[in-house]
Amino acid sequence: MKKKRIFDIIQIGNKEDIPSRAFDIFITIVIFLNIVVMFLETFDQLSSFRTVFKIIEYSTIIIFCIEYLLRIWTSDLLYPRRSKIRSVLKFLTSFDGIIDLLTILPFFFLDGMVVFRMLRVVRIFHLFRINSQYDSFNLIKEVLLERRKQLLSSIFIIIIIMLASSLAMYGAEHEAQPEAFENAFSGIWWSVSTLLTVGYGDIYPVTIAGKILAIFIAFLGVCVVAIPTGILSAGFMEKFSKSEKSDRKFHDIKEVGEILCDSANSDLIGQTIGDITEDYGVRIYLIIRKDLSIVPTEGLIVEENDIMIINTQKLVKTKKKDKRTGRKR
Repeated sequence: MKKKRIFDIIQIGNKEDIPSRAFDIFITIVIFLNIVVMFLETFDQLSSFRTVFKIIEYSTIIIFCIEYLLRIWTSDLLYPRRSKIRSVLKFLTSFDGIIDLLTILPFFFLDGMVVFRMLRVVRIFHLFRINSQYDSFNLIKEVLLERRKQLLSSIFIIIIIMLASSLAMYGAEHEAQPEAFENAFSGIWWSVSTLLTVGYGDIYPVTIAGKILAIFIAFLGVCVVAIPTGILSAGFMEKFSKSEKSDRKFHDIKEVGEILCDSANSDLIGQTIGDITEDYGVRIYLIIRKDLSIVPTEGLIVEENDIMIINTQKLVKTKKKDKRTGRKR
């Protein structure tokens, strides 16, 4: 039971469980502390705080290690259909397991190869693992998944245009500036910075043919960037539209009732739908008259034995004067 409770707490996104939510917030703060310390360590002016930074970093890494071990320990609850060993292996090779491992791995090899020092940046992606269970990240993930075919097609088009423009620019500029456009890769670097409208300016055409080609490619880059942007924008708009429609819950449905306009409700007979709506503060959805279903309009007169489908929540009669008698009802 203790193991199950720990599993429930360290699981992400359980908004109903206060300790679980508090744990998510705590881990988020720890990640931010770790990232901020990693950022501040690069400033020589803050060298006097190195000891404080190291203490914070060691503390956060210990917390990450404990969390990682707890997730391995409770992995059989995460994958209940697998054996203990298989569930552990499943977690270790999952996205969450890899991110957790890469979060702590660089600390133990910090003085080793450059690749391990670079892996410190992966700690930032630890936040994505937490945010992946919440609505904002799920919205982005759903849009990317739903529009993946269009996005892949647009990326394929961008790659083709990038290769074509790099080869064309290499052919136009290689002889004029062989150092800048040494090979096709140099052309790719220029085409990427141009097509994606970055324009570093470290490599640029000097020949007339190259400049003319660069103008067309620059214009083409604006259009190319707009393709995936438009796809994602349309996807988000569609999702928001669906979300708004799904949020429009029919709250009145559970409060719908029917009134038979007989002798017990004789004061309703002969009145118009508009009068009843105004006097009683109700919302009338439908009038059933014998075998007919009538959509109510303001001028429709209620007849004897009509059945009114109304919103019962607002069935409160207001004190108004009867238009025919002048007396209060």
